[in-house]
Amino acid sequence: MKTLLLSISLALLVGGVMAEDARHTNVIAPDAVKWTENPAFPKGVRIATLVGDPTKAGETVVQRLKFPSNFVMPPHTHPYSEVATVISGNIGTNGGEKPEKKGGLLQPGSMWVYPAKLAHYAWTGDGEAVLQVQYTGPGGIEYVNPADDPRKVR
Repeated sequence: MKTLLLSISLALLVGGVMAEDARHTNVIAPDAVKWTENPAFPKGVRIATLVGDPTKAGETVVQRLKFPSNFVMPPHTHPYSEVATVISGNIGTNGGEKPEKKGGLLQPGSMWVYPAKLAHYAWTGDGEAVLQVQYTGPGGIEYVNPADDPRKVR
């Protein structure tokens, strides 16, 4: 009986260690996030791709966007449906083609979904804010007002 209990205990211990190892295969610690500028976004916005390749069709993509304080992201659309979550700071968002700061700023943990091709915009308050966006690639952004597109030569 002792041998059976010892064998079961050992199997559970080894199984627990193996599960522990498998659970930590794709962890990205906050200090490992690589922030870069992206020419498709206004000056001051930083972006980090955590999962996937936004250029590939059908690929799951997770990105974080860091917005400066007192910032307005101009109205734009995406070719994909996006799931957005506030990671830090406070962010306001609405659908529409004109940026009107209607409604309050959303707190960390708040989440919303915008369907593909829906015009929307966002804004921040007095502090920097980080937003996490998940979608199925390919990525892309089209500004409602072409003059808002930082990729256009002015």
